Amino acid sequence: MSLRLRLSLTLGAAFALIWALAAAWMLSDLRNQMMFSLDQRLVASARMVAGLMEQLPPVPSKGEGTHFSAEQLNIPGGMACQVSSLRGEILARSHSDPGQTLEAEKLGFHDQMIDGAPWRSFTLARGDLRITTADRQIEREALNMSILLAASVPVGVALLGCLCLLWLGIGQGLAPLNRMRDALMRRSADSLEPLQVQPLPSELQPLLDTQNQLLQRIGKTIERERRLTGDAAHELRSPLTAIKTHLQVARMTEGAARDQSLARAEEGADRLHRTLEQLLLLARVEGSLSFDDGVQCSAEQVAKLAIQDTAGGDRQRIRFELPARLSHAPVQMPAVLSIAALRNLLDNALRHTPGDGSVELSLQTTGNRVQFVVRDHGPGIAEDDLQHLTQRFWRNGQSTGCGLGLAIVQAIVQRCGCTLYFDSRPDGLRVELTMPLQPV
Repeated sequence: MSLRLRLSLTLGAAFALIWALAAAWMLSDLRNQMMFSLDQRLVASARMVAGLMEQLPPVPSKGEGTHFSAEQLNIPGGMACQVSSLRGEILARSHSDPGQTLEAEKLGFHDQMIDGAPWRSFTLARGDLRITTADRQIEREALNMSILLAASVPVGVALLGCLCLLWLGIGQGLAPLNRMRDALMRRSADSLEPLQVQPLPSELQPLLDTQNQLLQRIGKTIERERRLTGDAAHELRSPLTAIKTHLQVARMTEGAARDQSLARAEEGADRLHRTLEQLLLLARVEGSLSFDDGVQCSAEQVAKLAIQDTAGGDRQRIRFELPARLSHAPVQMPAVLSIAALRNLLDNALRHTPGDGSVELSLQTTGNRVQFVVRDHGPGIAEDDLQHLTQRFWRNGQSTGCGLGLAIVQAIVQRCGCTLYFDSRPDGLRVELTMPLQPV
């Protein structure tokens, strides 16, 4: 169902209900007023006949009654009039139909059945006489229906007109949305330029702004992925070329030269393997895959497992300082991600620390958060380069890695609500990684 049809049905139903209630109220009030007017006509006719009877000669008190015409008594058409005595004798009548006499025992208004038809009568006492005027209920209802019909037709026409105007107005109000739809349909699949639709109501301007922001983010994402693809191709090409070259040298040589070429080819394969693993991990962290395997690790366990996962014998260069008082609450994030983030920081610190230098790892808990501090004793890094540390494949002239370790750490930080802070010093780099702990 279209939005226009849905709005038209909803608002139209509301309009119809309100108009129906208003019309019912108006018609009910109109009916009551009309019945009151007809009753007042009976009263006025009875009083008029009473005044005329006082001016006419005395009517015989016995007999079947004297018939007067309606014109003589000034009775409106469709009404009956009867003059009777206190004893119930019919003294005068203005009609011969109905043949049954009108009941005049009760004063005031009275509904009665005469010759099988309902009548509405009014009886007035004036001296020794009782004047009764009456009219048929059928004629009353016919008059009532004609008046109600005459009043209902304009209401119905007005309602239909309002519904038509409502349909046209909703269509005109939704025209900007149709222009936005048409503008999007005319765009090519690879077009990411901002959408321009003018004029536009103020209520739809946030939608257009959000749409343009989404297109801008998509454009940046596509551009970032293109750069990643190009950088990854470049990074993978270098070790593959080196491996191919060393294998060719090994094929053409013998002895120590061949063994050396094979060893260097193996080193290139290891570098290629590490780069592919880092790319795979980065893609998984930035994607929507779940790392929750049900394993929970405390901060101490995360630190020890990260040290065990560091490269080869370099783990002996890590000095781990464990505080006397440490919370044993588990880290509130997947264990594989917390270990990977800290391991990448340790690998980066070991890579930039001279072979005889050490890397310091300490941790402390504050409230529901734990802070890992990794301190190396390398040459440090310029202040201007700190903002580039977490970019993919960024390396300064002294780095030998693939440039993905800190990018993975940054992705884990953004995904798991952690914080990452770099502090460059003359004798090395200090990195603070803060992770949330589960409340105890």
